[in-house]
Amino acid sequence: MGSDFQRTLMWVILVAACFMLWDNWQVYNGRPSVFSGSTETVQTTQQEAQAGVESVPDAVGSGASAVAKGMIQASDPIEVKSDLLKLNIDEQGAVVTRAELLKEQQQAEWTEVGLAGKILGNETPKLNNIVMFDVTPKHVYVAQSGLIGGDFPNHKSAFKHVGTKVEQKLDPEQNKKVNFTTATFESTQGSVTLRKTYELIDGRYGITVRDEVINNGEAAIKPSIYYQLTRDDAKPEGESSFYYTYTGPAIYTDEDKFQKIPFDDIGEQPDHLTKSTNGWVAMIQHYFVSAWTDIKGETKAHEREFYTTKLDKNLFAVGSILRLGTIEPKSSISTSAMLYVGPQDQQRLAYLADGLELVVDYGWLTFLAKPIYSVLYFLYGLVGNWGWSIVLLTCLVKAILYPISAAGYKSMARMKEVTPRLKALQQQYGDDKQRYQQAMMELYRKEKINPVGGCLPIALQIPVFLALYWVLLASVELRGSEWLGWVTDLAMPDPWFVLPAIMMATMFLQIKLNPTPTDPMQARMMIIMPLVFGVMFFFFASGLVLYWLTNNVLSILQQWYVNKKIAEDRARRLSAANR
Repeated sequence: MGSDFQRTLMWVILVAACFMLWDNWQVYNGRPSVFSGSTETVQTTQQEAQAGVESVPDAVGSGASAVAKGMIQASDPIEVKSDLLKLNIDEQGAVVTRAELLKEQQQAEWTEVGLAGKILGNETPKLNNIVMFDVTPKHVYVAQSGLIGGDFPNHKSAFKHVGTKVEQKLDPEQNKKVNFTTATFESTQGSVTLRKTYELIDGRYGITVRDEVINNGEAAIKPSIYYQLTRDDAKPEGESSFYYTYTGPAIYTDEDKFQKIPFDDIGEQPDHLTKSTNGWVAMIQHYFVSAWTDIKGETKAHEREFYTTKLDKNLFAVGSILRLGTIEPKSSISTSAMLYVGPQDQQRLAYLADGLELVVDYGWLTFLAKPIYSVLYFLYGLVGNWGWSIVLLTCLVKAILYPISAAGYKSMARMKEVTPRLKALQQQYGDDKQRYQQAMMELYRKEKINPVGGCLPIALQIPVFLALYWVLLASVELRGSEWLGWVTDLAMPDPWFVLPAIMMATMFLQIKLNPTPTDPMQARMMIIMPLVFGVMFFFFASGLVLYWLTNNVLSILQQWYVNKKIAEDRARRLSAANR
């Protein structure tokens, strides 16, 4: 590789690394990122949320008016629990205003634990459970449902809590008896009664929501039911500022497949609307998701419409509207839906609804990332530890890619052997760069060295390693998972910075194994790069650092092996020539 190209490449890498480090530091200190939209603090208060906005697409035709918006948190909401979830359900609208995940805890700040905590004098805080749905002065996130198409009960109507009961039943999915907890709410508006039942089952994050619509009047009605998730655009509390993850709505239909619809797009192009006979809507955040889906085997295919809308400043909604058909006088109709609130467990999500596992989004690398995740999950089943699963997966990927990477290592090894001769040519020709370049290319020709031979194999490996990176970044299974004694959470930074320090050492060792640039400036930049990247990795999740460290160690072993073989081959050739 030419000296000028090397110099340019190294400057680009260094400047990019420094810029990314600076940008992440800006975000960490509460300033907006260059790569993202405004991080404006949520200004939607609870009172603004209660006021609401009467603006939703008239999606179901002339018989349906706009879905009423807004939410009110009762002073004494009804609490319903399972072993995994604790819900607050407001009698005003039968809205789920709070959902606490009893088996998922928040993560401590990296400044509160380990070495940083000792230096700063911070004590390890008591970690609370993850809360998904919530209504506070600074945060709004709720699940709503109701009827439209006439003077019918909706999520702004007054409901009455009829009662809550707990029964032990056999759960076919878990093949054992567990608690089934049901809470029923009822509201009558005009001549229509809506009876809504929430069913929580121990061992499941999916909540079955059953609605019975009763026509008490003398005329037939044609209502539609809507299921909606309403949320502000603030990032979840405690989310890392050192890598980007998507927070916002998503819609899936058989026709359009999986679509993320960022909050900014909803603000610019409100009332996104699509029609289908099935699908789901969701609100995604790092590691967790809430979604309204059909219930497999229960919900029939009906004409429905999916929408997004901006309700107020910083307040957005995604939902679906389902036609219920005609209900004759003194008759009723029942329907049901699944409200999922929990971690992005791909096995669980794939079982609940087609395509729901896609909320674990790998972007354009999905075709590589999904099989990599499957292998990682399989390895965990063998060793029972996510840390060692990451090590084994990295070893497996390196072994598969070795034939490709070996070509690059051989090229770099030959480049290293001729480095002293390149330095001699540089001294010989001084400032005459043209003659130096000609002599260098002649040397490459004689030694049968391709100056870019090490670049192509590395370029071919980049998509694979990027896909592996995103798998580790998005896998909720790493949260709270231990590896070795001091690494107690693979989704958190190493509390004692041991892994980043070892990784920096491996990067320095890699530099020693690779050809030394003839340009002193490039050589100094090569020394600086491990320091820059090492500091960045201080703030990355331990699982990601473990992956990079394992990859570096394997690369060093492979490079050492190739260097040794080439040296032995050259020694044999020289011995044969002397004989």
